[in-house]
Amino acid sequence: MGNRLTKIYTRTGDDGTTGLANGNRVSKSDLIFVVMGDVDELNAHVGMISAHLNNLTRLPKPLDNQPTHAQLQNSLSTVQHLLFNVGGELAMPEYKGISDQHITWLEDQIDALNQHLPALKDFILPAGSVLVSQIHIARTVCRRAERQAVHLVNHSSDALSSPSLKLLNRLSDWLFVLSRYCAKLEQSQEVLWDKNILDKFNG
Repeated sequence: MGNRLTKIYTRTGDDGTTGLANGNRVSKSDLIFVVMGDVDELNAHVGMISAHLNNLTRLPKPLDNQPTHAQLQNSLSTVQHLLFNVGGELAMPEYKGISDQHITWLEDQIDALNQHLPALKDFILPAGSVLVSQIHIARTVCRRAERQAVHLVNHSSDALSSPSLKLLNRLSDWLFVLSRYCAKLEQSQEVLWDKNILDKFNG
């Protein structure tokens, strides 16, 4: 990463191709760029979560051992850097930016949030406050990124490392738990699936 960007547009991609780190020109419709785009989109959504979380005011004081606002922001920042590393792996096959230690860290984050949540007895709709809804948007984009990444690896096994695939899988779980935790943090209601919704139309 020794090159410094001095000019934003190069015109080299006007023919519908773009360059990988090894210098190869590849069609912008190539599956590897589909995954890159999904990961980049996911990263932007995580940044939006951070912005919404930062705008929260009058938060209740966390209980003992309960993740604080600052700790959540730090976790979001770490996730953004890790997603950037996933993009680095896609652009530079020789680069390995995700390790099993990162997976363990994310699992610890999930456990730390989940221990403060009530047992889940009903399905949750991707709705609620602006913050919670944004987290659900990120979760669904993460699922898409994982599906496309698996598709890519099925075509080219060395396109992405196993830890990076695991990260995308765990990250959607983390986002789900984070949505529940943030609903509790801001004292908003989770939106539960109404299993009797059909009865309202048949009555």
